[in-house]
Amino acid sequence: MQRPGATAPTPTVQEHGPPSSLCEEVDADVPAAVGARLEVLLQDRVADAAALDGVFTADVAGPLARFTLDGGRRMRSQFLWWAMRACGGAEAEAPAALRTAAALELIQSCALVHDDVMDGSPRRRGGPSFHARLAARYPGAAFPGTGAVPFASAAAVLAGDLALTWADDIVAGTDFDDAVRRRVLADWRAMRTEMVAGQYLDLHGQATGSRSVAQAIRTACLKTAQYTVARPLSLGAALAGADARATRDLCAAGRYAGTAFQLRDDIEGVFGDPLVTGKPSGDDIRSGKLTYLVAVARARAESRGDRAALSVLESSLGDVDLTEDRLRRVREALVGTGALAVVEERIGRLLAAGERRLSAAALSPVAAHHLRTLLARVTAPAGSPAHADSAGPAAAVPGGPRASGAQAPAGSTTTAPGAPAPAAAPSAVHPATSAVSATSATSAVSAVSATSAVSAAAAVSATSDTAAAAAAEASAVSEAVDTTRSAPPSAPSAASASPGHTGHMTPRHARPPGGAPGRRRSGTTVDGSRR
Repeated sequence: MQRPGATAPTPTVQEHGPPSSLCEEVDADVPAAVGARLEVLLQDRVADAAALDGVFTADVAGPLARFTLDGGRRMRSQFLWWAMRACGGAEAEAPAALRTAAALELIQSCALVHDDVMDGSPRRRGGPSFHARLAARYPGAAFPGTGAVPFASAAAVLAGDLALTWADDIVAGTDFDDAVRRRVLADWRAMRTEMVAGQYLDLHGQATGSRSVAQAIRTACLKTAQYTVARPLSLGAALAGADARATRDLCAAGRYAGTAFQLRDDIEGVFGDPLVTGKPSGDDIRSGKLTYLVAVARARAESRGDRAALSVLESSLGDVDLTEDRLRRVREALVGTGALAVVEERIGRLLAAGERRLSAAALSPVAAHHLRTLLARVTAPAGSPAHADSAGPAAAVPGGPRASGAQAPAGSTTTAPGAPAPAAAPSAVHPATSAVSATSATSAVSAVSATSAVSAAAAVSATSDTAAAAAAEASAVSEAVDTTRSAPPSAPSAASASPGHTGHMTPRHARPPGGAPGRRRSGTTVDGSRR
């Protein structure tokens, strides 16, 4: 089944006839497969809601199901699936992987609905946001005589809570081996808490007017990097029974690329075309959000004594009535201070670091190629070729860590025969970057140091030297990313790793009895749920 807006299925190596396995079917089009499984799961939950009350179903449960099914690129699901496949997961793990991926999509719905309420965003995915639809359905609805939040916002909070409840129910009802269940639940618990912590830091930065570059990047790590990339990768590794070393490499790659993804989103939030991004331009400025882009611009303007740029930034941040002319001046300040060039350069560096960590892990080469493509895609500018969902034909993923059975050298890049070359850091930058002088970008590149995040933040506010400010900014990014926890608390020990190996997986024959590839465990239904 293919949902509206989903990518067309890509062929597998098997060119003729139907796919011979569930894995080949999903490999050919992960978003469509996850969407199909999600639709079945949501039909059951909407039916349960309908048995409770028709109004609740018409206003909340039904629209929430449609919101989850009809939008998004299923990036988290793809990271989970290809991490599972890259670590040797096959038929036995596929049903549980699809259910867990479906649950991730509901976590995303929860985050988006709540985020739009908190930010007061009227649009999402090219249409009205969830609370805006409710407001249109019940114009003028309020709670007379109280100081409560508007009806539509309050109802949308409940919808987000319902999405989280459904997600937890799906994971709880999924059949896992005992060891896998412990790892999956540890990741799941950590991911939910990290997401809430990141969202709180986002609100805290707005409320306090924080200027901290380090806090801005840490917020990006927790709010976006962990739950968008790192945790889905860790969940996929857990489902496949990967060892701690391979899991750490995948999580580190995810943190780097996930942080770069948030930095790209910060740029698109100010410079992006709403027709391409699906959300209004300038909302982060109007809400006074502490983004890394704005924090860097402030720091560089202060270090240069650029009072004009500082005045524009200070007077515009948090101005809900910000005009298009004022937004244009904010963009000019972000370009003129060199902040846009610094952030673009940082995105490239983070993606390159993620690629190095991914190459250090022993992974199935074809699945690893898909992961590299995904990492590049999430950090590419909206509307660019690299941002498109087409990743080329999906080759069959062989079982085991690598098709050849050999260990790739640390830092090397493994490419499947006939597959495109691994994706490099995107060379495309936002058009506005061309207005920045080459010296700004050069000083940003050469200014990386080993300063800690605390001293980096202090250096940003105290230094009068632009290169030193750039060094502090870059160090704050690296420190914040490196200090975020990578491996799940219950990941198996890597003590058995051979000297010199950069990562390996639990052998398939070492799985618990009844967990052999290609066979369902006793008590497991065909869709991966528990009997």
